[in-house]
Amino acid sequence: MTKLTQWCTALFATIDEKNSRGFSAYLSDDATFRYGGVQPVIGIVAIVAALDAFFSNVASLSHHVSEMWEVPGHVICRGDVRYERLDGKIVTVPFCNVFTMRAEKIARYEIYLDPAPLVAK
Repeated sequence: MTKLTQWCTALFATIDEKNSRGFSAYLSDDATFRYGGVQPVIGIVAIVAALDAFFSNVASLSHHVSEMWEVPGHVICRGDVRYERLDGKIVTVPFCNVFTMRAEKIARYEIYLDPAPLVAK
């Protein structure tokens, strides 16, 4: 397993465990976090609060990363995320995450996906 694969696996494990504080260890203090078209959230405290709010709206989630790339200053991961909604419905959507890195921490975390299936009635 490569260092990049280990890093991505560990990062997504914190998310799939709904462990916002564990996730925050990957972030720079002034990190920016953006989910889909939602306004960016800035700073670890605000990001943890936003994640906790999001996690309270899903029963579970599970990421399957199919591809990852590392280029100078960035890591890109693409795959599918499976959500179990609070009503028990299972929704799977493709995602692409772009991480702008600074000193082995995430300075900007951008999630590109369509959240509409997650909130559809």
